[in-house]
Amino acid sequence: MSIQTSTNRESSIRLTLRHPLYRAATLALFLSGVGISAAAPLIASFLVTELHATLPVAGLYYLTNLAAPVAGYLVGARSDRTGARLGLFRICAAAGFLGWMGIAFSTQLWMPFVISAVVLGFAGASTSQLFAALHDELARRPSPLNDGVVAIVRTALTAGWVIGPVIGSFLAASAGYRAMLVVVAIATLAQILPLGGIRDGRPRTAPQNDVVAPETGPIALGGASTEAALPEGTATAAAAGGAEAASAEAERRPGPGLRAMLPLLFFTALYICVYAGESVKYAYLPIYMNEQMQLSPALVGAVIGIQPLVELPLIPVAVMLGRRFGAVRLMAIGAAMGVAANLCFALIGTVPALFAGQVLMGIVWGIFAGLGILVAQRLLPTAVATASAIFLSSTALSSALGGLTGGFGVAALGLPMVFVIPAGFAAIAVIGLIVMDRRGRQTDQRSR
Repeated sequence: MSIQTSTNRESSIRLTLRHPLYRAATLALFLSGVGISAAAPLIASFLVTELHATLPVAGLYYLTNLAAPVAGYLVGARSDRTGARLGLFRICAAAGFLGWMGIAFSTQLWMPFVISAVVLGFAGASTSQLFAALHDELARRPSPLNDGVVAIVRTALTAGWVIGPVIGSFLAASAGYRAMLVVVAIATLAQILPLGGIRDGRPRTAPQNDVVAPETGPIALGGASTEAALPEGTATAAAAGGAEAASAEAERRPGPGLRAMLPLLFFTALYICVYAGESVKYAYLPIYMNEQMQLSPALVGAVIGIQPLVELPLIPVAVMLGRRFGAVRLMAIGAAMGVAANLCFALIGTVPALFAGQVLMGIVWGIFAGLGILVAQRLLPTAVATASAIFLSSTALSSALGGLTGGFGVAALGLPMVFVIPAGFAAIAVIGLIVMDRRGRQTDQRSR
């Protein structure tokens, strides 16, 4: 089993490098991660330093992200009606370029708020469109290596988020905040370059949750599989014979109704509960370490930096484990580790506990980064762009939830007890994911 798994991973890497779209998506999402993460930690400082905002007003900027889920849904619905994934991706990336350039040259405090809410909300949908295009191409070429390809592409996005804050801090210190935002705008537009002239492929018309074998097939939501395997050649024949009819039908077909979207919305709500702890942690953990524990800057940096170092190598591992044991079950275990991590911050209060908590959070996000988008797309297989947009834009809602509850919580509980709140959110996610896993396994048993 281990030899076979290693071979599959190596083959997934070769497949990613060989296929033009997979290779381009990897490079594009890396650039996306670098650009967004370079600006995210510094935008409030830019508003205070360059536009003379007060700290409370600067904090309100992050509420403009609440427009992102609405914009993402509109773009995703349009994509599912037309199939124009890569065209919309390019438009959204161009909108991101214009948005960040507009913020870089803003002269009034209101301008970044309006630009972020109106323009950058649509720019954020570029990532979901690329994942939807990737899904379409993978569905046209069923293979047990496909989930490994998604893991590699998702790892590139996370790698960008590791490097981006370092680049952003260096540019802001050496050239100023406005120059840093110009570089962010260029990186956002540069997402388009790796794709060159690649166009959308024909979406396949066969069912999208192909399963080859319990140990080598694509990720299952519950048990070893959620649908029967397709006969050999079915997908190819369907794609070749029915592509034109499927495209025409997609233009006429209405989007998925609320009932069909309920599983996706439930899953996304649980993801929001887990992710809400990140905004609480990044807002208050450095303050706790600096002011109350009085740790050295090097030690604070080591504690913060260990999480992505754990997360990155775990993304492909999470995909393999999800294939073997079930994605939702593994994510429930990850959410439970999120509970433990926040309790380490809240109740123990020692340096080893901080490192342990961050290692646990690295495991949490290695699991969710590797499996989240796969599960979301398979919960709404008839509208993968809509599913991708809803899931990926939900981080804005989770940031707002974490910010609001963290602000009230720190006033009521103080530091470090405020971390009990994200532990509670993660516990809610554990319960919900266990319920999802059991229902998925019951459905799988009945289908057999």
